Amino acid sequence: QVQLVESGGGLVQAGGSLRLSCVASGRTLSSWTMGWFRQAPGKEREFAAGISRNGGDILYADSVKGRFTISRNNAKNTVYLQMDSLKPEDTALYYCAADYSYAVRTTQRQYDYWGQGIQVTVSS
Repeated sequence: QVQLVESGGGLVQAGGSLRLSCVASGRTLSSWTMGWFRQAPGKEREFAAGISRNGGDILYADSVKGRFTISRNNAKNTVYLQMDSLKPEDTALYYCAADYSYAVRTTQRQYDYWGQGIQVTVSS
């Protein structure tokens, strides 16, 4: 089992940057492929980015490609999401999630554990 806690969200102007962190406790982070999902008001939760156990496989949603960067530090049990050139449409509740798979997967039901979510608001 693993517990996930996100931090780093907040309010930022369009064009700005934020870095989200997700700290894992319990089972070591290196045992999990990690993903970031987001849910905007009135919309379904969607995949944003994912990174495999050793960081060798990374996947982004088209909507964030070129602006967001996912990374991990297994020694610190932490996964990050660097978000640059933020747009108002990036406003959402952001969740990190852990998947016992070796490959990055994009479907939320395939993830085993979830953080509580953190709000990111981008003003225009």
